[in-house]
Amino acid sequence: MTDAHQDEYDDNLVEVLEIIWGRGFMAPGGADVVRQIVGDLALQDRLVLDIGCGIGGGDFVMAGEYGAQVIGLDLEAPLLARARREAAAAGLDGRIEFRQVEPGPIPLDAASVDVVYSSGAFTQIADKLGMFKEVHRVLRPGGWFTAYDWMRGPEPYSPDMLTWFELEGLTYAMETLETHAELLAKAGFTDLSTRDDGGWYQRECHAELARMQGPLGPILIERLGRETYDHYLENWRAMAVVLDGGELRPGFYRGRKPLGA
Repeated sequence: MTDAHQDEYDDNLVEVLEIIWGRGFMAPGGADVVRQIVGDLALQDRLVLDIGCGIGGGDFVMAGEYGAQVIGLDLEAPLLARARREAAAAGLDGRIEFRQVEPGPIPLDAASVDVVYSSGAFTQIADKLGMFKEVHRVLRPGGWFTAYDWMRGPEPYSPDMLTWFELEGLTYAMETLETHAELLAKAGFTDLSTRDDGGWYQRECHAELARMQGPLGPILIERLGRETYDHYLENWRAMAVVLDGGELRPGFYRGRKPLGA
């Protein structure tokens, strides 16, 4: 999957993300964004591959609401252990399989899945073209790749963006929405569609920040301690700055593997 790897999502970060984004989620919007990513795709009894499944929130929605069979892939064993516990507790472990993978090619046969889904994972993958080709390979002809990611504007990174990266402590390899479309086409996808999120997460980030400073503050301080709370509060402030400035540009993208491929 990614070019190199070490565990980046510690327990504190996962707990912060779940408190803000909802149980099981490590990307914005919770179940509502999952539904936007899925859109009009029919998933009942289809095999869906989730790249970068994290703690499984998207998979629970696709299996529970849409009736999909899901394979969730991630690099980090602690995240997958949590996802398996939650799937069992929700009675969905028969519809979802979580697998730990190593960086590199997707360990699935060619033309073996109906849909590939991802939320917030490709923003951390440097070799996007290589991974898009892998997605194309594992999809059955006519299958769809659909995703939501944090992307960048065309300008060089500002000091504000670099400050946010430092506070995040995560590895980012962002590209523009236009570059995603170009790379998908190079990988062999057709019926491409891309769109930014219309400023949705910019507005949501400010709402999250207000909740962190308000009703969520005591919860976060109690669970994480004041120092960790202050760090993530500053992280969210920095993220709001780069969203407001248009440097961080979340968006949706989708492509289809041609029937004859």
